[in-house]
Amino acid sequence: MILPVAHTKIHPDQKLGESVQQLLLTKIAVYLMTFLIVTVAWAAHVRLFQVIELIDDVLALLNLACMMIITFLPYTFSLMASFPGVPFGIFLFSVCAVVIGLIQAVIVVYGFYHPHLLNQQIQVSENQNFYKRHILKIILRGPALCFLAAIFSFFFIPLSYLLLGLVIVFPHLSRFITWCKTKIVDFFPGHRDEEEASYSLETFSFYLSEPLSKERVEAFSDGVYAIVATLLILDICEDNVPDPREVGEKFHGSLLEALSEYGPNYLAYFGSFVTIGLLWFVHHSLFLYVTKATRLMGLLNILSLAFIGGLPLAYQLTSEFAEKSHNEIEAIQVSCVITFFASIFQFAIWTTALLHERETLHPFARYGGKEHAFMFAKLALYPCVSLGAFFLTCLLSEFSTEIFHLMQIVIPFAFLALRIFVRISLTVIKSVMSLSRRKVVLLEEEEACLSPTETHS
Repeated sequence: MILPVAHTKIHPDQKLGESVQQLLLTKIAVYLMTFLIVTVAWAAHVRLFQVIELIDDVLALLNLACMMIITFLPYTFSLMASFPGVPFGIFLFSVCAVVIGLIQAVIVVYGFYHPHLLNQQIQVSENQNFYKRHILKIILRGPALCFLAAIFSFFFIPLSYLLLGLVIVFPHLSRFITWCKTKIVDFFPGHRDEEEASYSLETFSFYLSEPLSKERVEAFSDGVYAIVATLLILDICEDNVPDPREVGEKFHGSLLEALSEYGPNYLAYFGSFVTIGLLWFVHHSLFLYVTKATRLMGLLNILSLAFIGGLPLAYQLTSEFAEKSHNEIEAIQVSCVITFFASIFQFAIWTTALLHERETLHPFARYGGKEHAFMFAKLALYPCVSLGAFFLTCLLSEFSTEIFHLMQIVIPFAFLALRIFVRISLTVIKSVMSLSRRKVVLLEEEEACLSPTETHS
C-alpha cells in the first residue's frame, strides 16, 4: 500500500512543502484509509477461520481466490491515490472489497453445508441457522458499504470516501450501540430475560465479538515489519545500481567510484532499517509482557503499523535531496514525524495495558514490578528522541542533517545502555528515599527525646 506514496517523484526544484500539499497529502490520506480497511478485512478473515476449523479442496481454492483479490488491492490503491478525482479507481477498489466479502460469504455457506468442517461447538449446537446468519451479517456489512461506495463513485466521490471510512468505524459503532442497549436493559428489568436469551445464542466459546488473540496480533505485526524492511532493500536494488555504460564512460570503469555517488542513499537505507528493526524490537519486548490484547490495544497497534508502513517514504525523502537544501530539512522533519507517531502509539499500547494490568500484563511487568521502569524507558526513547530531533532541526536548520544522523546513530547505543541507566536511576531514587526516611526517623527520635524534658520543665 505504501509503494505509490513512497515512489512519488518530486522534482528537485520543487519545494517539498508544496509537494506535500499537492501530491503526498492526498496519497497519505488514501493510504491510511485503505490500510485500515485491509486490517478490517484481515480481522474478518481471522474470525472466519475461527468458525471453520477444517479445510477441504473447495475451501482451499476459495481461500486462494480471496488471497488473489487481496494482493490486487495495492494496484487499485495506486489508481485511487494517483487519480483521486477519477471514479474508476475508487470503483475498482470497492468492487474488489465486495468480491472478497462475497467469497468469504461463500466459504461460510459451504462450511455450514458441510458441518464436519465447522468448529466443534457449532457442530453440536441446535442453533446452526442462527450462527450462520450472525456470521454472514458480520462478514457482509463491510462489503455492503463498499457496494454503495462503488455506486456513488460515479455520482458523488466524497460520499464514496465517507462510506469507505464507515467500513473502518462500523465495527466500533455497532459495539457502542450494543453497549447502549445493555445499559438500557439495566433500567428495564422486564426485558432482561429476552436479552439474555439472545445474548446466549450470540456468545461462542471462541468469542467472535472478543478482541483478536495476542498471537494473531503479533503475527500480523511481524508480517508488516518484515514487508516494510524488505521494501527498503528493493528500493536500493532498483534505484542505486549504476548503469554499466555510465560506469565505463563517466568513471573509467571504476565501479567503486560510481558507487560513491550513492553514499547518502546507503546511509539513509541503514538508518531507516535500524529504525524499523528497533521499533520491531520494542514491539516484540512489549508483547512479551502482554498476556491479552484488548480491543483498544489492537486498534492502537494498527495505527502504529500504519505509520511503520510510512517509513519507506521517510527513506525516499531523506535520500533524494541535496545536502543543506530546504527540501532536505523538510524531508528530515517528515521522517521525524513518522517515527514519532509510529512509536507514540506503541507507548499508548503500554499505557492502555497498565490501565487493565491484571487482565493484560504479566505480574512482574505491572506497575511497580521489576521490569516496569525499564519497559517505560524503552518505549519512551523513540518518541522523545524523534520529537527532540524535530524541534532541533527547526531551531538549528543548518545542522539538520547532522542532528538526524546523530539520532540514528545514538539510539542503538542508547538501547544498549538503557538498562544500566534505569538501574542506576532506580538505585539513586531508592538511596534518596532511604535518606529522607532516615531523616524523618531521626527527627521523630529527637522529638521523642525532647518531649519528656519539655514535660518535666
